[in-house]
Amino acid sequence: MELWILIGAVIALIAFGLYRYFKSKKIMSTLTEEEFRQGYRKAQLIDVREPKEFEGGHILGARNIPLSQMKNRLIEIRKDKPVYLYCQSGARSTRAAMLLNKKGYQDLNVLQGGFKKWGGKIKTKK
Repeated sequence: MELWILIGAVIALIAFGLYRYFKSKKIMSTLTEEEFRQGYRKAQLIDVREPKEFEGGHILGARNIPLSQMKNRLIEIRKDKPVYLYCQSGARSTRAAMLLNKKGYQDLNVLQGGFKKWGGKIKTKK
């Protein structure tokens, strides 16, 4: 009996993971660095990392709206312009895109590999 419960739980976790994976692919575009560079200057560039991470270095022109604060700061993000998101590795920006999609945002783009893969210009707080 316990084995069946365990098997059921594993199947449920796998199904949930697959659902989130395919849902994220449907609602956002994961862009290479080159693709990201081509569009982010005409969009809203948002760094969803925490302020300490942002101060340590961020893509030139980015605004810091941490994922932990995003629900309370949605008014700062326009629905009529593309949104380009990044975090350290890509996980938080994907979660941010899912949240924004639930709130009606459409043109959502995430940097593949996140800030740690970025090779372009950065700004650090001195």
